[in-house]
Amino acid sequence: MDINTKKLKKNAFRITKHRGITASRVRVPGGHLKAEYLGLIQEIADKYGNGTVHMTTRQGFEIPGIKFSDMDAVNELLQPIIAGLEINQEVPGKGYTAAGTRNVSACIGNNVCPYANYNTTNFAKRIEKEIFPNDLHFKVALTGCPNDCIKARNHDFGILGMTMPEYNRDRCISCGACVRACKKKSTEALHMENYKIERDHDKCIGCGECVMNCPTGAWTRSKEKYYRLVIMGRSGKKNPRLAEDFIVWVDEDSIVKIIKNTYGYVEQYIDKDAPGGKEHIGYIVDRTGFMEFKKWVLEGVTLSDKAKLKENIYWSGVKY
Repeated sequence: MDINTKKLKKNAFRITKHRGITASRVRVPGGHLKAEYLGLIQEIADKYGNGTVHMTTRQGFEIPGIKFSDMDAVNELLQPIIAGLEINQEVPGKGYTAAGTRNVSACIGNNVCPYANYNTTNFAKRIEKEIFPNDLHFKVALTGCPNDCIKARNHDFGILGMTMPEYNRDRCISCGACVRACKKKSTEALHMENYKIERDHDKCIGCGECVMNCPTGAWTRSKEKYYRLVIMGRSGKKNPRLAEDFIVWVDEDSIVKIIKNTYGYVEQYIDKDAPGGKEHIGYIVDRTGFMEFKKWVLEGVTLSDKAKLKENIYWSGVKY
């Protein structure tokens, strides 16, 4: 069967090592879906694949063993999943219309986890709607707290949930539980002074340990949501490295605007001769310099007074 492999990959099917056989990639923004969709994935795997499913590192699914001739039928069966997860597409029933921007990943968030400071699934879905479909190679991950269960610092954009802990002195009984928790589990941002708790804002990472460990509710999470935005983490052959802090105590709208602005920056500076037409954003930043990247991505962004923006960033990592 004569196949346009570029078109095949754009439709979110994989080129495999077996001639005439492909694998279908299924997006799951935020890693959360109704259990009923698992039955549809099983149906595709049993009817058109080899009866197995691979769970990807990006919280999606790959269904291997699909014949090229069955791709249209698979796309039709994928439609209820795509529609149910509210994923943007150009033509219903024709599957995904891009494969470059990777599935937006997220930890389970505050719907379940007591450590999480926000609803990671909802924020992941918002970002998904803003950036997909697109063929540029972007990786975004969200985690509810500084424990970073999703490994957000391995991504182009990592979003770590923060809370601005609010202290009610009248409810405090000076037991020191919050101080001990902050010392053992976090950054020692709290100390006792005249039988009341003082918080060092510069040391505080907004983890919420004080809130969870206070027996009287003297500490509470702020109603406003804050985030730590880290950028340009990556694996790969040349220079694997962890993402570095870009903005701390930043708001959700600013993060979305910064990510969207980055698409324009990449389109301007991407190496047109890069293999497969894709180049990791971090290598583009290395080439143009951080200040040029910063100028592009902050265009039209209004940060709050609480946000702390890094003037410059220097990445290290392993160099080959």
